Amino acid sequence: MLTKRFGFFSLCALACALAACASPSGGAAGVAGAIPQGATLPLGKYIKHVVIVVQENRSFDNLFAGYPGADAPMYGRLFKSPGPDATAPLHEITLEGDPGSGPPHGFSNAIWDWNKGRMDGFNTYTSVPTALYSYVSRKETKPYWDMAREWVLADHMFPTEFGPSFTAHLDLIAGTTDLTPTKTVIDVPYGADAFYGWGCAANKSARTAVATIADPHPSPSGNGPFPCFDQWRTMADTLDAAKLSWRYYAPVLSQNGGLWSAFQAIRNVYYGPDWKNNVVSPPSQFLVDTANGNLAAVTWVIPEAQDSDHPATHSNTGPSWVASVVNAVGQSKDWDSTAIFIVWDDWGGYYDNVAPPQPNVPFTGNGIRVGCLIVSPYAKHGYVSHTDYQFGSILHFIEDAFNLPPLGTLAQGYTDGTSTLPTDSFDFTQKPRTFVPIAAPYPPAYFRHEKPSGKAPDDD
Repeated sequence: MLTKRFGFFSLCALACALAACASPSGGAAGVAGAIPQGATLPLGKYIKHVVIVVQENRSFDNLFAGYPGADAPMYGRLFKSPGPDATAPLHEITLEGDPGSGPPHGFSNAIWDWNKGRMDGFNTYTSVPTALYSYVSRKETKPYWDMAREWVLADHMFPTEFGPSFTAHLDLIAGTTDLTPTKTVIDVPYGADAFYGWGCAANKSARTAVATIADPHPSPSGNGPFPCFDQWRTMADTLDAAKLSWRYYAPVLSQNGGLWSAFQAIRNVYYGPDWKNNVVSPPSQFLVDTANGNLAAVTWVIPEAQDSDHPATHSNTGPSWVASVVNAVGQSKDWDSTAIFIVWDDWGGYYDNVAPPQPNVPFTGNGIRVGCLIVSPYAKHGYVSHTDYQFGSILHFIEDAFNLPPLGTLAQGYTDGTSTLPTDSFDFTQKPRTFVPIAAPYPPAYFRHEKPSGKAPDDD
C-alpha cells in the first residue's frame, strides 16, 4: 500500500477554489488501492550496504522530461477558466540560470499544483508561471540520464507527504511526521533562525507548523511543539538496536555551527552519542570513507548547498556531485553488495504531470513526484520502473535487507512497512554487474577540496 493513512481530513480545501471552476471533463485523482508487494527475497544475501543520496527541489519532469519510456511529456497542463485546460511546452533552463530562489513550494503550493489530481494549478499563484513549466538542459543532466541508461530510473517515486524539504527529510529517516493520530508536521519550523537550526538547535522561538484533523485549512499556524521530536521512532533507533553501522553526511552551517541534518530534529539522536559518532561533516568525507573501505551499512548523503540542485544556489555542480558519490561506491570494494537510491526531496514547485496516488480521503497526501535513480550491481540495465514507490519504500528495502522490523504500523502513521518494495528494479539472478563509471564535468577532487559554503541547501 502506497498511501500514508486514512481518516477524515479536508486536505483539498485549498484546491476547491480551482476545482469549482474547472472543466467538467477533468478527472480527479484516482483512489489508491493496495499495491501488490514484490516477491519476498533474501535481500541480505546480496545487499550489505544501502546509500540514500538526497538532492534538492526538482520534479521528475524538470529533470527527465522526454526520457524514452518514462511518463514525462515535454508539455504541461495550464489551468484555464472557463473552458478546458490549455497546454504549454516545457522550456529549457539551466541549473545555474534559474531565476530567483525557485518557485514557491510549501504545503499549500503543493495543494494548488495538485488541484485534486488535475495537476494543472501550477500557473495559478505566481506572476511568472512559465518558470515552473521547464526542464533542465540535457547537457547539464547528462550524468543523471547516463545513470538511468545504465541502471534504473523509477518514474513513480512520491514523497510521503505534500510539502517541502523539512518533512521530506524526516520521512526519509522515519517514514512519518505524525505527532498524534490526528496531527502531523507540515512545512518548516519558523521563528527566528529556525531553519538554521532545523531542529533541537533552533532558536527557542521556533515552532513547527502542523495540520490537524479539525482544521479544514491546513497551514503553518504554529500550533505544534518546538522542533525537537520524540513522538516517533527513526531508523537510528532500529539500526542502533541491531548494532548496524550508519552515517548521515551533512553540511555544516556557519550561522550557528550546527549541521543541516534531519537527525538534528530528533531528540535522542541530537542529545545522544549518535550525533557525535554517526552524523558527519563535510559531505565530501563520504568520498574519503568509501575509498578507505569504511562504507556504513546504511548511509544518507546530503550535499553542500551549491551541489544540491536547488535553484537558489545558481550552481551546476549537483549532477557531478552525485556522479562522484556513485563512482566512489562503484570503485570501492563494496560495490558488489550495495544499493544506491538517489532522490530529490521535493518537487521544488516545478511542473509535473503525474497525479500522486491518494487515499480515499487524503490526510497529508503522497507528495508531487520526484526523480529516483537506483544504482546497484543487481539493478536492471536501462530499466524504467513504473511501480508506485514512496520514500517509505527505501526504508522498507533497508529493513528487508538487514532483517529489521518496521518502525511501526500504518495505523500509527508509519509508512515503511506497507510501502511498496522496489524489488521490481532488481534482478538477483544475475551476477553482480561490473561498474561503469559515470562521466561528469567536475571530478571527485573538486568536491574533496571544496570549501563548505556554510549555507543550508534549503530553508524550508
